[in-house]
Amino acid sequence: MSVLKDGFLWGGAVAANQFEGAWDVDGKGPSTSDMCTNGSHKVPKRVTKTILPGTLYPSHEAIDFYHHYEEDIALFAEMGFTCFRTSINWTRIFPTGMEEEPNEKGLAFYDRVFDCCKKHGIEPLVTISHYELPFALVEKYNGWESRELIGLFENYCHTVFERYKGKVKYWLTFNEINIGTMPMGTVLSTGTFKGYEGPVTEAPDDQQAKYQALHHQFVASAKIVKYAHEHYPEYKLGNMICFITSYPYTCNPDDVIKSQEQMREKNWYCSDVMVRGEYPSFAKRIWEKKGVNVKIEDGDLEILKEGTVDFYTFSYYMSNCITVDPNATGSDDINGQGVKNPYLKSSDWGWQIDPKGLRYTLNEIYDRYRIPLMVVENGLGAYDEKGADGMVHDTYRIDYLRSHIEQMKEAVKDGVDLMGYTTWGCIDLVSASTGEMAKRYGFIYVNKFDDGTGDLSREKKESFFWYKKVIGSNGEDLT
Repeated sequence: MSVLKDGFLWGGAVAANQFEGAWDVDGKGPSTSDMCTNGSHKVPKRVTKTILPGTLYPSHEAIDFYHHYEEDIALFAEMGFTCFRTSINWTRIFPTGMEEEPNEKGLAFYDRVFDCCKKHGIEPLVTISHYELPFALVEKYNGWESRELIGLFENYCHTVFERYKGKVKYWLTFNEINIGTMPMGTVLSTGTFKGYEGPVTEAPDDQQAKYQALHHQFVASAKIVKYAHEHYPEYKLGNMICFITSYPYTCNPDDVIKSQEQMREKNWYCSDVMVRGEYPSFAKRIWEKKGVNVKIEDGDLEILKEGTVDFYTFSYYMSNCITVDPNATGSDDINGQGVKNPYLKSSDWGWQIDPKGLRYTLNEIYDRYRIPLMVVENGLGAYDEKGADGMVHDTYRIDYLRSHIEQMKEAVKDGVDLMGYTTWGCIDLVSASTGEMAKRYGFIYVNKFDDGTGDLSREKKESFFWYKKVIGSNGEDLT
């Protein structure tokens, strides 16, 4: 008998801006991602105010899912996917975000995608906003710092809710909303970089702008959750958190307190609002520490209370250690504040591999909220090379995923109510953090490279066949 429930949602996850391509096709407008050049693990990608000639912008073609979606979804179905987490490009529907009427060609594309999923028996899990804010809204409003974006987002959501009725049941409002608390969130999430041009890592980290932007995102999310519950009772709405799992580096009480503060600021601050419907007890202290004054308008707190999510989703890639010791050796964690855990190995990109951390994280989240959970991103970014037989033998990826699924099952035995599991980048795509293709996650190899070359052909990796076996046994056969 399987540890995981019947109807467990197995599949993979992607983001429109990282794999669709066709960035200016059929009326699509430029998003923040479209204004980002390529980069690498050592050289940060850049954001530009205009498209510079002779410069590579990876999202412009990406892996061209726009013209390969039937082939790709058929491959997902061959693996046995019952769930496919993808996103809608806001600028494909409203090119600047400010139009009154949607772009019909953009809407029709997602009709075709969701119909193709349905044909193969795959349930779409759709992220409404996944790092593709219309660039026009950055230029006019400084992104989510402006309250104007709430109404524009509502218009967008109302449009896609009505259009895809009967095709999409599960929706996520904002991808990794808590990235807005971190420096990298300026360009990726809040869009609070009006007038800036340069390395993404050096974009203005204006705390006042970002925490105000987060408040507007919370209100927007709550409003559309409430709207969906009232108009589409069959819909299930979830949040999405980039879970930054932290451990104290030592048993020094100062390390323990600092680690607790990190968990609160990076994780619980955002999800408490979206799940509990109110700012946490420690919010005011965070605002004081950062010197911000969040403007909360009359009625906002009531809206937050009325628009709580039905289920909780998150990404999990690694854990990190937190210490007050300034001499401790740092790690390459995604928020730049962790130190190396001597008990863990790291990926090619320096991300520390911690399967048991996933069990710990699932338990921490479920104990706090007691609503269904779903792991919607988990995977290993690595350099993939073809063997003599022409196939990528990615046993390292299989080992990573196997160990995490094992610990996920342990969490279910611990009592966690788990809905599903979608690995990140089920097909190779452009890295959000670095803008490179070399950091591959997929079960499917795409012949596309960091210099923009490649014929975009698709090839199955060894992990493709392994994951098919895992899904077919509902997680019981992990060999």
